[in-house]
Amino acid sequence: MARAFGAKGIGLTRTEHMFFDDKKIVAMREMILAKDSEGREKALAKLLPYQKADFKGILLAMDGLPVNIRLLDPPLHEFVPHDLAGQQTMAKEMGVSVEEIQRRVASLAENNPMLGHRGCRLGITFPEITAMQTRAILSAACELKKEGHDPMPEIMVPLIGILYEFKQQKEIIQKVAKEVFAEYGIEVEFEIGTMIEIPRAALTADRIATEAQYFSFGTNDLTQMTFGYSRDDIASFLPAYLEKKILKVDPFQVLDQHGVGQLIKMAVEKGRAVRPALRTGICGEHGGEPSSVKFCARVGMNYASCSPFRVPIARLAAAQAAVEDEK
Repeated sequence: MARAFGAKGIGLTRTEHMFFDDKKIVAMREMILAKDSEGREKALAKLLPYQKADFKGILLAMDGLPVNIRLLDPPLHEFVPHDLAGQQTMAKEMGVSVEEIQRRVASLAENNPMLGHRGCRLGITFPEITAMQTRAILSAACELKKEGHDPMPEIMVPLIGILYEFKQQKEIIQKVAKEVFAEYGIEVEFEIGTMIEIPRAALTADRIATEAQYFSFGTNDLTQMTFGYSRDDIASFLPAYLEKKILKVDPFQVLDQHGVGQLIKMAVEKGRAVRPALRTGICGEHGGEPSSVKFCARVGMNYASCSPFRVPIARLAAAQAAVEDEK
């Protein structure tokens, strides 16, 4: 993901939760199968060096530029197979019965997983996940700093709707940071921020800004929760809505400035009323759509984050917004 506008120019601003290959998936599945926190910590200890290597590579590639790393966001059911063949393979890998795998898979099932056990809720339920990822990020940063580099990590807590969700995760991050810095005998400056992707978070942005150092607006989820449209199911009625002119455009492709946009504008204003230097940005598909980028510039955001393929379009839209603003 890349910055489309802002004082620091183009740079990576968000990484996905993890970069999974077979070894990492096995370790993650061991964590999911664990029956207690001790078992989860053992499994996460296996995952730690892989995460650390990933983050070290990213921070090195972005040496001297900020890297905004989002903590684990997707629900755990996404990491387990739901077909019999996959479950049989997982059972063989884990050394357990297929029946045990099926029981665990069934226990992870949710009626609406996108509104369920994901984002910061995972870190609150399983704080060892937040601790492991924080350790991986900051250990990588400390090693790079000792090697003469300038890592600039930012840790982003996803899917908060309540100030106390953020505070609980922030406490874990700060505790692990002290441990890592003591271990390496060196400190690295870093920021702790959050994704504003639940309407309640936007409405209470002034409270959240008392603790969060920056906001990244997750407009995919914010659009879904504001409209009450499922991203996964909208295709069943969107064509009719567009044909009947109920919607002019797909709101997941072009930011709804009247509804979702007003929540964003309100959150930026309320957040900066408490923290004047609050950095804000957009994160999601809208970050590469011209009219959406221009709207974000108008409400005072610092950057737009989008897929690499959309960076040229986002930069052009940001430049046009700057020219229009001057006029």
